[in-house]
Amino acid sequence: MERALIISSNNEVTELVELLLRIESCGRIASAASGSEARRLVKNETEPELVIINTPLPDEFGQELAEMIAESTSAGIILICGSDVADDIADKVSDSGINVITKPITREILQRNIRLILAARVRMSGVKKESSTILGRIEEMRTINRAKTTLMKYLKFTEPQAHKYIEKQAMNNRQTRLEVAQRILAQYE
Repeated sequence: MERALIISSNNEVTELVELLLRIESCGRIASAASGSEARRLVKNETEPELVIINTPLPDEFGQELAEMIAESTSAGIILICGSDVADDIADKVSDSGINVITKPITREILQRNIRLILAARVRMSGVKKESSTILGRIEEMRTINRAKTTLMKYLKFTEPQAHKYIEKQAMNNRQTRLEVAQRILAQYE
């Protein structure tokens, strides 16, 4: 993990979280003591991968801050609340992907939650990468199909003839089918 943000007005909690993040090999750790300071950091700094908010904060509770961060970033978020409000808050923020844990927190519970969030982020980054690869291939297929349609329209090819023409041009010119399709589209459109 590269970047984490700790938002807490309690120095003991900040130090504990910082220690656990260092154990998990976190590169850069920023901290904020208030909601307004945290909002500035999230807006102006590089997007954090993990945000841990210890409520309440001096200028706000922290739930709205967590929801704002969830909407504007892809960071994993842990919200630490008192046991008297934790269930209500968990119901409100669960759709945003915010993990709520109750006070008093132990080192083991916090470390387990940090590892859980980090594991989920690794899995999500794999899904995002796979998704972007699939979207790229779909766009490539669309371009090739547009080129086939163009050949059928202007040169009166059949679909199999257009397909064979693109394949043969790609092989003969040592180009990808996408490059051949783009060249055809540039020529006729």
